[in-house]
Amino acid sequence: MRNNTFLIWAIGCLFSLSFFGSCGEPEGLVKDVEAFKKAVESAKPGDKIVLANGVWKDVELVFTGTGTAEAPITLTVEEKGKVTFEGQSNLRLAGEYLHVEGLVFKNGYTPTKEVISFKKDKTHLCNHCRVTECVIDNYSNPERFESDYWVGIYGKNNRFDHNYLVGKRNHGVTLAVRLNTEESRENNHRIDHNYFGHRPILGANGGETLRIGTSHYSLTNSNTLVECNYFDRCNGEHEIISSKSCQNIYRNNTFFECQGTLTMRHGNETLVENNYFFGNGKANTGGIRIINESQKVINNYCEGLTGYRFRGALVIMNGVPNSPLNRYFQVINSEASHNTFVNCDHIQLCAGSDEERSAVPVNTKITDNIFYHDTKDELFTVYDDISGITFSGNLISERATPITPTGFEKAKLTFKRDENGLLMPQEEIARGKGMTPAGERATPENTGVTWYPRREEEVRFGTGKTRPVSPGINTLLEAVRSSEPGDVLVLEPGTYILEKAIDLTHPVSIVSNADAANKPLIQFQRTSLFNIENGGSLTLKNVVIDGREAPDAHGNTVIRTSRYSMNRNYKLFIEDCDIKNLDINHTFDVVRVFKNTFADSVVLRRSTFEKVDGSVLALDKETDDIGIYNAENVVIEDCTFRDISGAVLHLYRGGRDESTFGPMLVFDRNTLEKTGTGRRNKTGASVSLYGVQVAYIQNSRFTDSAPVKLHLVVGEPITKIKDCVFVRTPPIEDNGEPYETENIVYQ
Repeated sequence: MRNNTFLIWAIGCLFSLSFFGSCGEPEGLVKDVEAFKKAVESAKPGDKIVLANGVWKDVELVFTGTGTAEAPITLTVEEKGKVTFEGQSNLRLAGEYLHVEGLVFKNGYTPTKEVISFKKDKTHLCNHCRVTECVIDNYSNPERFESDYWVGIYGKNNRFDHNYLVGKRNHGVTLAVRLNTEESRENNHRIDHNYFGHRPILGANGGETLRIGTSHYSLTNSNTLVECNYFDRCNGEHEIISSKSCQNIYRNNTFFECQGTLTMRHGNETLVENNYFFGNGKANTGGIRIINESQKVINNYCEGLTGYRFRGALVIMNGVPNSPLNRYFQVINSEASHNTFVNCDHIQLCAGSDEERSAVPVNTKITDNIFYHDTKDELFTVYDDISGITFSGNLISERATPITPTGFEKAKLTFKRDENGLLMPQEEIARGKGMTPAGERATPENTGVTWYPRREEEVRFGTGKTRPVSPGINTLLEAVRSSEPGDVLVLEPGTYILEKAIDLTHPVSIVSNADAANKPLIQFQRTSLFNIENGGSLTLKNVVIDGREAPDAHGNTVIRTSRYSMNRNYKLFIEDCDIKNLDINHTFDVVRVFKNTFADSVVLRRSTFEKVDGSVLALDKETDDIGIYNAENVVIEDCTFRDISGAVLHLYRGGRDESTFGPMLVFDRNTLEKTGTGRRNKTGASVSLYGVQVAYIQNSRFTDSAPVKLHLVVGEPITKIKDCVFVRTPPIEDNGEPYETENIVYQ
């Protein structure tokens, strides 16, 4: 029996030699970089190079060769998901008919400008090559504004498909099609069935997920097909897709809760058809933006989009007369037809109209669309002359207001979800109107890879364990050090002394359940209490923080961000807290941020701040005036500020760039007494807003305080101040730009 078993094993090994280099090993298996280089040098059409399982760290692979359509040269892995490129690694490929499959990049970042590049150098490009089933997972440079691409496509007739790209956090496009040489134009690339995962808000220009071309080459043809891709919360900036070349097609893609639009930024003759946009009511979610000539937007579906201005569900821009390549060409001979817009808040026509962008759309038509909203009357915003747009055959909801006497018909429609999850009208009047589902729609199930886990990128507060903490010296420090992401630390009544600063590298909540008279007291003996490092976020609830034990030195702070670049956005919540006695020396701030750090949200609620010889929120360190800023959403509600030497809030966004969303402020039901009057307060304000895009200041009282100062610069900012009382406080100061006021009382 033993001899028979051995014989069967031996025959099996001999039989497998045509497929494997030795028993149990795949043919072409390479285990290190030198073996890989030798395999590449000798590769012939039909050969396969197989990377061995394990971590390939700090390797820069160059894969070149010439295969054929019938017999490509393949670079693959021993087992998908078990071969990872980490540290400072990348891949360059160049040649003909090369096939790359199964690579994973994580735990590091590229040392060059691309992770995967379809070129070796300027003269050695890819043609007829394919990259499929690869993963790039959070492979971001730790320097937030050190720019790179994850994928750069050059050459012609290449395909990038069924890949999973998630978590790009630094500056630069996720995937770029480059047209910088003649050999890369009219390229006929195909980008399909990829899963573009969550991309956090960058807070600057340069956060696109996909870009085809640049303004310099925008009047050349790219002929790139982008179809059946899934875009999941791609929120880097206004332009999810930035089409900057001619004759591209975007078809059957799905955009899920993406803050921004598919933008025809430069170039002509673009076709956008059969795409799906689901906003689910999330802020700043947008649809399609039309700029330039001969653009067609046909048979698309948009639902629950809330974005306005450049982020509307449908945006038709004004252009610049005789525009240079990098500005806005006039919309000419374009159309938006047979599209469905359900519960989309804003259709924007002649958007961006100003002294420079004065060329209105001409020879353009909006026909046979459905614009339906359950609750909103004013769906359309018209910024300029729309006589160059022809409207015909459009259906609008009964309560909606048409913008022209003809071209719109009111109809009461009943919508039902079909098998594809789309709200489709049931009435006969809607036949031939709006979107008709056609072809394959991108879903999470038919895009990306099947063998690599997808996980929720953001760890949320309160999702971990609840851990009690007792009073004492450094007990809170030890509790934070032993905590896990999402944990809730519940403080017992008593005093907590911190001899060391607490570094936060993951989200944590520090709370108490005590009544108002027995809130835990936290005191600290270092220059800061909490340091939010990369990956950290903090919730403080129902505690007292007293600064009297801090060092007698200027520049202390309760909470600060990292002094170094953070590529992960953070959140800060302070609720039901009392923060006081930050006056042992000057410039003692509550929250201080540093350059190249960014907060998704900073929220102060139902809290008291008293005797602060600095600022409460100084979100003002991005002063290069190129559209970068420190925080997206700032909410201050039901708070009392008393004896604050610096500004309660200094929120700054300089420059005239229009690629970002924020900052946005809600300042409601607050009381300010003796705020902003210290001699070191450089803003000269109690609340200073510079370049803020959306600001609501309301139901608040300012007594013996410095004025509110507004500097409004770009993006048609929305600024409303109402129901506020100013007692012995100077009037609001502004730079002459318009804003709204209502029921402002000076006493």
